[in-house]
Amino acid sequence: MSTLLSAASDLQLPAPPVIERKAWSVSGVRVLVLSIVVLLAGIGLLIAGIVLRHGSGPDTMIVVAVLLIIASQVGMRGLTPVVAGEARVVQLFGRYHGTIRDPGLHWVNPIAERRRVSTRIRNLETAMLKVNDADGNPLEIAAVVVWLVQDTAKAIYAVNDFEEFVAIQSETAVRHIASSYAYEVPDSDRLSLRANADEITARLSEEIVARVVSAGVHIVESRLTRLSYAAEIAQAMLRRQAASAVVGARLRIVEGAVGMVKLALTQLEEQGVVELDEERKAAMVSNLLVVLCSEQATQQVVNTGSLYQ
Repeated sequence: MSTLLSAASDLQLPAPPVIERKAWSVSGVRVLVLSIVVLLAGIGLLIAGIVLRHGSGPDTMIVVAVLLIIASQVGMRGLTPVVAGEARVVQLFGRYHGTIRDPGLHWVNPIAERRRVSTRIRNLETAMLKVNDADGNPLEIAAVVVWLVQDTAKAIYAVNDFEEFVAIQSETAVRHIASSYAYEVPDSDRLSLRANADEITARLSEEIVARVVSAGVHIVESRLTRLSYAAEIAQAMLRRQAASAVVGARLRIVEGAVGMVKLALTQLEEQGVVELDEERKAAMVSNLLVVLCSEQATQQVVNTGSLYQ
């Protein structure tokens, strides 16, 4: 665990140029109402100036009307609607001026550029990857990553395309995790991809977080959705797993049978049912083990003589 955590923490990514801050804005509803009033006033003055047509008064009215119409258009140009689950990054002359997250109608500098960024939760499912595990066995592995944009400034300015960045870094983390552990191990001293799914998933999330933190992305959860041997070795590995299961089952049967034989001999001696010498004990143990460990039903043989005849 310490090796992977140190590897994740050693990722030296450049510091983001900016971090998110709140942008200046005013209520867009008020500006909208005022712009409509100014526009109507400008249209009225323009019509009145055209109708009168004589003297310097109509010319002044037309000029004022044009200015009012331009002012109303400038006011409407600065209106910025923000819906829930989205944010607007405000940029003026190439400089970051803040982010608007509050839903509603806002008004900002009309000449500023407003870039839309979704802050909703997203799912990313990696493609089916073929990776060699720590023992060199080819695996097929895939994962799903749940993520969202936490810092819009980092997402826009720290990386070229934050969606592609998250996809590539998630795939890289999945490959690294898969190659760092064996699919299965005979003992419990080491972690394996198959037997320790929760621990492997936690370490996968930690590595993805370390890789995408510079892009202002928050990883909600990550899970392995596919984990199996590659097709070329799947049959051989299934036979090995079946053989291991048979050996394990036989071991449990033998352990149980030995315990039952020991219990039977102990109770016979303690209750004085029969006294057995070493040779008779050996014969009894052999018969009981055959009965208890045999896969098929044993056939009972009645001995009418003695053990020595």
